[in-house]
Amino acid sequence: MEDEVFLEQVIVYGIVFLLCAIVIFFYTRKKRVKSEDVEKKVHIAKEEGLFEPVSLYPHIDLKSCIGSAACVADCPEKDILGIVDGVATVINTANCIGHGACFHACPVEAISLRIGTETRGVDLPHVNQNFETNTKGIYIAGELGGMGLIKNSVEQGQQAIDSIVKSKKPSKPNVIDVLIVGAGPAGISATLAAKKHGLTSVTLEQDSLGGTVYTFPRSKIVMTAPMDLPLYGKAKLYDTSKDELLQLWKKVITEHDIKITENTKVEQIIPIENDTFKVITLMGDEYICNHILLAIGRRGTPRKLNVPGEESTKVAYRLLEPERIKNKKVLVVGGGDSAIETVLLLKDENEAILSYRKDKFSRLKPKNKEKIEQAINDKSVKVIYNSNLVSIHDDHVMITINENDQPEKLDNDLVYIFAGGELPTGFLQKSGVNITKRFGYVMKRHD
Repeated sequence: MEDEVFLEQVIVYGIVFLLCAIVIFFYTRKKRVKSEDVEKKVHIAKEEGLFEPVSLYPHIDLKSCIGSAACVADCPEKDILGIVDGVATVINTANCIGHGACFHACPVEAISLRIGTETRGVDLPHVNQNFETNTKGIYIAGELGGMGLIKNSVEQGQQAIDSIVKSKKPSKPNVIDVLIVGAGPAGISATLAAKKHGLTSVTLEQDSLGGTVYTFPRSKIVMTAPMDLPLYGKAKLYDTSKDELLQLWKKVITEHDIKITENTKVEQIIPIENDTFKVITLMGDEYICNHILLAIGRRGTPRKLNVPGEESTKVAYRLLEPERIKNKKVLVVGGGDSAIETVLLLKDENEAILSYRKDKFSRLKPKNKEKIEQAINDKSVKVIYNSNLVSIHDDHVMITINENDQPEKLDNDLVYIFAGGELPTGFLQKSGVNITKRFGYVMKRHD
């Protein structure tokens, strides 16, 4: 009898052990397959130039990471993070948009948000945890300080004003409490927050309401998550286009009788007596204020190619209303996402040519890469690699294909140039703000 009971126990334990072994086998096999898949993606990202970050990105402490995959699950972008051999790794780091969801999701704080790498430095202004620079009274929020995502910029605009309120200088006759430079996401948010706190303020924008966002094509998706907007509350925005976001901002600004001065570029900031500042615009207008919030973008003014004919009215550095351009011979110069998105928007109604100085694209967003390859294959876009624009004329352009070749003539009606932007480093340094090239600088989260 005892032998039978023992035999039954052995059989039961044996079955349980076998089942556990099967479960463990398939579980580890599944993890190994996923790990190998991520390794392949990392290899491809390195080949395509997407492994190295271009702005804010997650840095993983491999000693602390426990491989929970919470960061992977919470990242709203595809293939930015993955798990290899039980620990997290970055994949297409160049496509990270700096939302910080991974930072908050990690249960063991193994992720930090950084800008710049050990080999590639990024110029950043000195800003403390209250958004104040080394020059007392001058604050920075948004893209200029390293946080490029619209939602983050909106939050920082509010938080910078909160810091100004806490350290507010006594009001003086004919002196503005805070002058806000820039009417992009951070600047608009700060303007609304200033009104909410009862501060006197002036907002100056060198272009149009929306700042960098205004330069995007009308239908471009710019928001994928809700945000809190001062004097409005939570804006439930999902797959929101540039046009929809601008309409929301205009609605809130109008309802609260707020004025934003557009097409006004700040030329100089001068500290004067009584811890105040004189702000001088390019047109010569002057403002006296207690505090200044710089909410300008990192791209600054568009970088020009400095080729003959570039001053022509047929040349532009941004595409605002692609639907109004039809039956034109268009040349788009550049190989980044902005250039790709522009030529894709124009290709259906125009003869679209893309000129790129390198022999292949790199650092493109996956969707843009897929779309441009499809457009090349179906011949709706002509791409001229290893080419450079050398001159612009009324009805044609001249480009060189390969470095030593003679310039070739292309019939042309419009030219769009996307060569990046000139960073506002000189303006900041002239204003007394220190700039340092940071290598792997850990960004301090203020929220």
